Amino acid sequence: MYALIYDEHNLETPQKKVISVHETREDAEKSLEKRKEELGRKVWECNTRIIWSEKEISSGDSVGPGEYDTWRPGEEIPEGETHGDSD
Repeated sequence: MYALIYDEHNLETPQKKVISVHETREDAEKSLEKRKEELGRKVWECNTRIIWSEKEISSGDSVGPGEYDTWRPGEEIPEGETHGDSD
């Protein structure tokens, strides 16, 4: 499943809060766009990113290293995004 997580990229806090859960990347992208507009910020200023997780998660849960990836296995990665984010 796809999710939006709150991520300040602080290595001292590896657990990331799940903001919302989505069945498709497209739905997660729409939610990220909506969040960006609501906050009145650029995407990189929102401390929010899309992840893929095999783990059953819900909004408000936390996920840590090894429980999520930037891309779903087998998912086509857009050109220019060849290096996934990892903690």
